[in-house]
Amino acid sequence: MKRLYSYLIERFIGPFILTFCVCIFVLLMQFIWRYLDDLVGKGLETSIIIELMSYAALSLVPMALPLSVLMASIITFGNLGERFELFAIKASGVSLLKIMKPLIIFNVGVTFLAFFLANEVIPVTNTKFATLLWSIKEQRPEMIVKEGAFSNDIDGYSIKVNRVDKTNGALLDIMIYDHTQSKGNVSVTLADSGFLNISEDKQFMILTLYRGESYSDAKSTERDTKKTYPFRRERFDKEEVIINVKDYNLKRANEDFFKDGYKMLKNRQLARTIDSLEIIYKDRVVIASMGISYNSQLNENIQNHFRVDSLKHFIVSKENYTIVNFDSLYSTLTKDQKNIVLSTAQRNAQTNQRNVIQYDSDLYNRSRWINRHVVEWHRKYTLSLACILFFFIGAPLGAIIRKGGFGLPIVVSILLFISYYMVSMIGENMAREGVSKIGAAMWFSSLFFLVIGVFITQQAITDSLLLNKEIFSKFYDKLKFLKALFPEKPQPESDEDIVPHE
Repeated sequence: MKRLYSYLIERFIGPFILTFCVCIFVLLMQFIWRYLDDLVGKGLETSIIIELMSYAALSLVPMALPLSVLMASIITFGNLGERFELFAIKASGVSLLKIMKPLIIFNVGVTFLAFFLANEVIPVTNTKFATLLWSIKEQRPEMIVKEGAFSNDIDGYSIKVNRVDKTNGALLDIMIYDHTQSKGNVSVTLADSGFLNISEDKQFMILTLYRGESYSDAKSTERDTKKTYPFRRERFDKEEVIINVKDYNLKRANEDFFKDGYKMLKNRQLARTIDSLEIIYKDRVVIASMGISYNSQLNENIQNHFRVDSLKHFIVSKENYTIVNFDSLYSTLTKDQKNIVLSTAQRNAQTNQRNVIQYDSDLYNRSRWINRHVVEWHRKYTLSLACILFFFIGAPLGAIIRKGGFGLPIVVSILLFISYYMVSMIGENMAREGVSKIGAAMWFSSLFFLVIGVFITQQAITDSLLLNKEIFSKFYDKLKFLKALFPEKPQPESDEDIVPHE
């Protein structure tokens, strides 16, 4: 059995590593297309790009592992079934579950590895990734200038740009004062548009200007009003201003600004954060409940309900209530008194309406923020458990299909994973919006695919012909009676003989 188990593990490891690399590559391509605009044209070093891609690849590992297990298990058992190796093993008295035993142990280890990465490694990686990506986004030359205001961030120059085109990064209506000679505002350049870029060696900043004018005044520093000095004016269609830049390397942001995000926390940190957020949420509920203006007796009851000191509790009893007919009381008032009552009631209603809208929006946002933390806490378990679930789906499914290679198994794997991903996303959205209980919504996809895995495994153990092409061909033959309802039109025969060309 040891040789058999070693053989099965060897047959599984190869497809697993290959499919894992393919999954990481495909998911990484999606990341590149998403952040391509933030990476192009920044003059980044190769080491920075490799570091960013490494962080992104590590963050994609928890999603790639379940898909890799599913593909590898279908391919492995599909190859065994296609080559009749599975039949030979079963004929020797070894059941399917016993054949799966070494791979079950292997995938349980993969499940624990996935949880360790998701809980211990990925939060740190996400923090570094978010910090580096933010630093890269801020590494835009055009971000040095500010719209509608003078910027002195570049030594020796004062630049004002009225507007920055967000589509192509063009600077519009540019005014530049050259202070490199320390003579004051004696040199100014105006241009309709321009582009600000960094050189490849990151030592110079190239400002390309279009359709503008340059003015310079050769004013002396000596205080002598009797002398006159020349004034120069130049027009240009295109001009490049090369600025020597010092220390224009990538400035990394502080990781402390990003480490409190829910994706940057471990589960024990998430649990503490959720408790703190729920305490704050309950305090806000108390403030919202006491912030609505009712009548005096009801306000007293609400305030007493939320008071901590029991000595201050005073609940108005029913004996203290006075039943008053509002219509009869209102009819006894004068016209001026009625107007005062109506205006006061309208003013109180408008105030309560504004307070309710404000408190409702605040409580809704706080609730969604808490739900995001709880969803992230559950996701680390569900994604890790998906590894073993997909093995119990892929292995028996490959034994039933009996088709190896990268054709049909890949198609089936992608369809199953897309189904799992869609069900998971629906559950996450329901949990995030508070439509259903978070635990039930997050674990629904796992329970659903657990039932599918148990069913397919039971069908494979009993040598069911589920998904066998012979069954589908027989089922198709039974549907041939439908051809009688839609007869084909006979093709007209030609009278001439068809002579083939020599």
